[in-house]
Amino acid sequence: MKSFTIQEINDTLKGVLVGNTTQAITGPEQLEQAANDQITFIGDKKYAKLWETSKACAVILNDTIELEPGENRAIIKVKNADIAMAELLEMFVPQLPVFDTDIHPTAVIHPSATIGKSCKIGAGCYVGKDVVIGNETVLYPNVTVLDNTRIGANTSIWPGAVIRERTIVGNYCIIHPNVTIGADGFGFRPSPDGKGLIKIPHIGNVIIGNGVEIGANSCVDRGKFSATIVGDGCKIDNLIQIGHNSKMGRSCIMAGASGLAGSVTLGDGVIIGGGARINDHVTLGNGVSVGGNSGVINDWPDGAKVMGYPAVDARDALKQWVILRKLVKESKK
Repeated sequence: MKSFTIQEINDTLKGVLVGNTTQAITGPEQLEQAANDQITFIGDKKYAKLWETSKACAVILNDTIELEPGENRAIIKVKNADIAMAELLEMFVPQLPVFDTDIHPTAVIHPSATIGKSCKIGAGCYVGKDVVIGNETVLYPNVTVLDNTRIGANTSIWPGAVIRERTIVGNYCIIHPNVTIGADGFGFRPSPDGKGLIKIPHIGNVIIGNGVEIGANSCVDRGKFSATIVGDGCKIDNLIQIGHNSKMGRSCIMAGASGLAGSVTLGDGVIIGGGARINDHVTLGNGVSVGGNSGVINDWPDGAKVMGYPAVDARDALKQWVILRKLVKESKK
């Protein structure tokens, strides 16, 4: 088990150390649940009162919060406790699953595939015709990569993921379990005789940028004509749907169970809350923020903050909710 002194932790965080503890620190934990060999964090002053009763031997907190360390306890003051906690967690990351052999004997790799240096391919994987995989990429057990796909270097693809044909995945990506990239887009039209539906072929592909993370059980459908694009640095939560021909800019965030219909365009730095839905052909500008469970049916310019169903400017939504509460109260009189 990993452990560090308070000084070793502060050397990494580069904060201001107040007080001291001789306790070896074995990991981080929430204020209320921490043991005396653990470190905790406070990012908001409303939680500062919990420090007194917490068993933690150390705390990381924003430098705007005033606390006394106490006996054999230490405080590390930083500008942003959330970012400092992320750096601390890196120190305590457990070892990843171990490969006894770089390429498991049960993996099926087409002779035409190109596998980079120091790659690892787990049990039950399938790598198809003319696939190219960059250096130090890891395919965990039971990953499927179909024909003519290109995967960059230092990318990790976890068990059960399916990367369909002609997909392009960048460097330093993380694809979590059971993700599907490059499946058919959802396109059907009524048949002329009115007795069924005609499936519209989707002959495009998916392009995933560098540094993208896609959460478990999420789907990115391929384009009808060209490509569905997920830009560099995007972070996609679990259970996300990204429809055909959608285009995401750089460093967008989509929280769990949200979705993009077909041909949605997102600028850079767009944030979509959990459960929010974006209608087809909608364009959201740079830095747009969409509240959880909202339904967006029209375009929004750079920097807009929207919420509600249908989504409106966040300030207008709050005013509407106040009016509704007042109407409810009046109706009960």
